[in-house]
Amino acid sequence: QVQLVESGGGLVQPGGSLRLSCAASGSIFSINGMGWYRQAPGKQREFVARVTGGGSTTYADSVKGRFTISRDNAKNTVYLQMDSLKPEDTAVYYCNAQIQGRRGRTPGDYWGQGTQVTVSS
Repeated sequence: QVQLVESGGGLVQPGGSLRLSCAASGSIFSINGMGWYRQAPGKQREFVARVTGGGSTTYADSVKGRFTISRDNAKNTVYLQMDSLKPEDTAVYYCNAQIQGRRGRTPGDYWGQGTQVTVSS
């Protein structure tokens, strides 16, 4: 059994910063990609950022230059540093990871429960 637990969401003023964390736990042999998605009210879930096992990163155009994704492989944790936040960044942010539970097994796709980020004055 694998769990992803997010933390770090909250209320912040426009222009402010927040740092999200997502820790994976349970039966883990290896973790491939880790990433973040978000879903605003009335909208579909959308990609935000992703980091591969080798450290390569990709970002949605809407957050490039403002958000930074990183991971600590020793802690099975992925982070999302969000700077220069805008009201349109308001959403529930979800962690996602491709995790191999045992050697030779196909990696499973796992999601966290989500953490609310609200950007408002």
